[in-house]
Amino acid sequence: MTHVVTEACIHCKYTDCVVPCPVDCFHEGPNFLAIDPDECIDCTLCVEECPVHAIYRDVDLPDGQEVFLEINARLITHWPVIVQKKPALPEAEHWAQVEQKRHLLEE
Repeated sequence: MTHVVTEACIHCKYTDCVVPCPVDCFHEGPNFLAIDPDECIDCTLCVEECPVHAIYRDVDLPDGQEVFLEINARLITHWPVIVQKKPALPEAEHWAQVEQKRHLLEE
């Protein structure tokens, strides 16, 4: 099993989740984080660290978020690994409340 970053992360990109990850499976894009499904060891340490609740086990994805399993797997091939916390995006608090933002994902 693996964990998956979902739509809630788009335009927020809080990086609290990368710090406890023991295997450095997070990758950083312009406005989103992705998890490498081959590196993730299903430890769950990242889940509670995400302030917008954007991380789920692949078998527990909310309805409509299943596409993010493929999106995470695809994006990690182009994005660098991130292991240190960085500031959230400037308008993260606003975007944390917005739904239906898949079209805003910068790949």
